[in-house]
Amino acid sequence: QVQLVESGGGLVQPGGSLGLSCAASGITFRLYRMGWYRQAPGEQRELVATITTDSSTTYADSVKGRFTISRDNAKNMVYLQMDSLKAEDTAIYYCNAARTAPIRDYWGQGTQVTVSS
Repeated sequence: QVQLVESGGGLVQPGGSLGLSCAASGITFRLYRMGWYRQAPGEQRELVATITTDSSTTYADSVKGRFTISRDNAKNMVYLQMDSLKAEDTAIYYCNAARTAPIRDYWGQGTQVTVSS
């Protein structure tokens, strides 16, 4: 059974920091590209950051310089460190695992991040 379980969401003030974690099980973790996506109220789900099997990273322009994605293959974990948070970062954040050959795509249940004073 494949499971992606996010944790670390919560309420934080603008300018503050929050770290998210995603624990993966049921997959050969090192073979998957991992990512964080988010969906704000009334908005489409959008890509926040990805990290490849070789630990190359990409970020949405809106979070560059503020967020950092990382992975620990020994622990089957992926992380998202969020600094200098803004109100517009408020969203449900989802963990994603994906691969090709064979094609696989898995999602976590999401964790709520609220940035508000």
